[in-house]
Amino acid sequence: MARTNSDDLLMEDDLAAAFLGGDDDLAAPKEAAEDLPQESGESTEDEWETADDFPGQLAVDVYETADKLVVKARTAGISKSDLDVSISDNILTISGVLSGGEDEQTTRWHIQECYWGEFSRTIALPVQVREDENSVKAELKDGVLTITFEKEKTEAPKKIAVQ
Repeated sequence: MARTNSDDLLMEDDLAAAFLGGDDDLAAPKEAAEDLPQESGESTEDEWETADDFPGQLAVDVYETADKLVVKARTAGISKSDLDVSISDNILTISGVLSGGEDEQTTRWHIQECYWGEFSRTIALPVQVREDENSVKAELKDGVLTITFEKEKTEAPKKIAVQ
């Protein structure tokens, strides 16, 4: 069946009223519009969380082989001296500082997408690993930090006969 202009379609006047706020039933509530920041860029720090509020987050991949657990993180632009890697109670923490984003002669930013500054990532490892120095290897190569752990040997569960 073909639709006609009278079939549940908004007419031009109804559409204009909906978008221009002429029809109270279709107009957006004024309270919602007041909560939005001004388009002119006038906003206070209270309205928006800034990048300074949280340290940068480090993306990681975690996988295991038969006898190892491997954690990889993209760390391009970070020198070894700016990295801190630690483990305690099967909790891995990788933190550091990514420097080089500031230029004292900058007068105006046009696009700023790169994160510069402190970052931190804490991960509860999914399997028990050995934490002694001889069982852990950390390598920074071509902008990728690879941490390899030897998995803790666990005994296979023993079957208990129910009587």
